[in-house]
Amino acid sequence: MKISAFPKCYLGIIPGKMSVFEWIEQAKQLPAEGLEMYEGFFPSFENGEVDHVADAIRDAGFAMPMFCCSPDFTQPDADARAREVERQTKMIAVAHRLGGDGTVCRILTGQRRAGVSDEQGLAWVFDSFRQLLPTAVEQHVTLGLENHFKDGKWKSAEFAQKADLFLQVVDEFRGQPGFGVQYDPSNAIVAGDDPIALLRAIAGDVCSMHASDRSLAADGTLQHGVTGQGLNDYDTIFSILASHGYRGWVSIEDGMNGMEEMRESLEFLARMRKRYFL
Repeated sequence: MKISAFPKCYLGIIPGKMSVFEWIEQAKQLPAEGLEMYEGFFPSFENGEVDHVADAIRDAGFAMPMFCCSPDFTQPDADARAREVERQTKMIAVAHRLGGDGTVCRILTGQRRAGVSDEQGLAWVFDSFRQLLPTAVEQHVTLGLENHFKDGKWKSAEFAQKADLFLQVVDEFRGQPGFGVQYDPSNAIVAGDDPIALLRAIAGDVCSMHASDRSLAADGTLQHGVTGQGLNDYDTIFSILASHGYRGWVSIEDGMNGMEEMRESLEFLARMRKRYFL
């Protein structure tokens, strides 16, 4: 198990008020081995710009284990879906430029749209994934399907947010080269599902993980907080992953209340690694 960091606190700030290079510089103070990247951090995907970021990550002493992308394959318009496939094909190449062989490129199914049945949405998603997997294999990149809630730029939640639909997608591609699961236990809680039950169903497919945590606020909403201090049972989660021989990356998705909380989350993961993986 290797530990990385994703700055959820800077979504919507990078780029603009802050550059991705400033985040990389800040991250030097954190006890992490990798830094995840998000497609929204990049004002340009020109090779020179991508390589500049990749060099900055390496020069700071980090790996880049996962590139978070949010393709939308449930659009009723066939041309729009084709454009999403074309764009995601480019993002797979960007993921490889940033992280090299073995990098995970996070994918989603798309938005849940009124009037789109589960059957129709799944058909569109399956077709899109089948077009992308050969490129992922060629680039030595794994497409990591996340049990996600909602990309910040989307109007609607994830089509396969609920476990039953998510597992139908996983079952369709399980074991195929270039496919894996990017597991986030907090997103299962948001979906109203049991994160442990979901993990037991996909433990052998997990290629990367977000170790975020959620707690109930006084108003009844779920809020991000320090990993290990919320609703997730990380002892059970890491016990299951260890029993399946997991040796991939686990990333905090944190920082909503400052860098010190991010450090606490990373230190928690280090203790979990020592307990279950060393």
